[in-house]
Amino acid sequence: MNRRFFLKTSLAATAVAGVSPKLFAAARTAGRRPRILLRNSWQSVNIGDIGHTPGALRLLEEYFPEADLILWPGQLGHGSRDMLVKGFPKLRIVTGSVGTDGKPTTPELAQAWSETDVYVSGSGSGFPAHQHAVAFRKATGKPVGVFGVSTDPVSGFGQGRDPEGGTLKQLREQALKLPPTHLAADLRFILDEASFMFCRDTLSLEYLRAQKVKAPVLEFGPDSQLGMHLRDDEKGFAYLKANGLEEGKFICVIPRLRYSPYHHMRNAGLAEAAKTKLTESDLAKDAINARTSEQDLSKLREMMISYVRATGGKVMTCPEMTYQVETAKEFLIDPLPADVKRNVVWRNTYWLPDEAASIYSKALAVISADCHSPLIAYHQGTPAFYLRQPTDTWKGQMYHDFGAGRWIFEVDETNGAQLWSRLQEVQRDPAKARAQVKTIMDGVRKRQKRMVEAVRAAANVT
Repeated sequence: MNRRFFLKTSLAATAVAGVSPKLFAAARTAGRRPRILLRNSWQSVNIGDIGHTPGALRLLEEYFPEADLILWPGQLGHGSRDMLVKGFPKLRIVTGSVGTDGKPTTPELAQAWSETDVYVSGSGSGFPAHQHAVAFRKATGKPVGVFGVSTDPVSGFGQGRDPEGGTLKQLREQALKLPPTHLAADLRFILDEASFMFCRDTLSLEYLRAQKVKAPVLEFGPDSQLGMHLRDDEKGFAYLKANGLEEGKFICVIPRLRYSPYHHMRNAGLAEAAKTKLTESDLAKDAINARTSEQDLSKLREMMISYVRATGGKVMTCPEMTYQVETAKEFLIDPLPADVKRNVVWRNTYWLPDEAASIYSKALAVISADCHSPLIAYHQGTPAFYLRQPTDTWKGQMYHDFGAGRWIFEVDETNGAQLWSRLQEVQRDPAKARAQVKTIMDGVRKRQKRMVEAVRAAANVT
């Protein structure tokens, strides 16, 4: 073991034990490259959550190229680690958590805390792992910032929340009735202490302003998924060829249940007895899904039927989350009439966002009941619709905010004929629709640059 390695690991281990908190606050020495610690990759059962990370990394690389990047991930399963290592060969990945003493649980994470200049929390719902940001700030005193998150305080399960959700308008009205002291203490602490807080939707921004959050930079900043540039053309184009999907002559359709069935997904492979141990909220989510799945997804199915019969084109059903592989078959494909079904390709395996990006790039359009597949498509220049369900928080407001308001639909206020009518506009003039995507992305990129400028300022780099 060489002396340098011994000293680095020994100091990191001492920091884990909490012996030398000053270690965490070490300042950047003159001439050293700035270091950014990105807390992201919340889960890997969702290509949206996977795609947040390369999106953020790409933006930091593009607009802050002199910085070294360190990723502190939540989960890197389903091949997502390999995708990141291939796409970002210089990326350093550290693992660990935060103990009850507020310190890192691994030497490598302690070392990252010591070396980093700015902690950036990546896109997600409700400021994921904000307790870790609190611990980092208290232990190091170093800047913390937030990179495009939603903070919906009214929909979902929990005290004072509405499990049935609502339209974006309804959720806003509910949030504005909340007292200005509604934020939980730890969340308020870190938002007041943050150097910057970018909300990926203006409803979150409006709510936090009403809560009088003190972050000096409190602005709209798009979901980092919109920066996801990785592609796997070899795999994606081979899939298109094998399934007879021609460029511009097929659409991609993604289903979603009103509540992602995590309680069933996490029990996969366990004994039957374990699968019966569901909470009251699990059972309530199942009941909502059972009541609404057919009425929601039949609208996508009706649009598919109209598209195939009018154009002779093909449809590819595909997942944003692992469970949606089977959901697509049950609700979108199995009930189809035979003349339409033969034009439908069922993606019967989960995938990664780089392959999805390659395939979306060749589609006429992407129509999704989940929020992030359209964002992947926009980066590739492809028109995309988001069919929003009332339980999917208010993050869908982002579509209005970045200029895609004509391509977001409230599921309870929309039918299959309306979806097909809007899709016809794209089908009749795909060049015009792609020009609209370019306009959207031009505006997004200006906001993305502003977000990284805030990171640079927090790192005290001019």
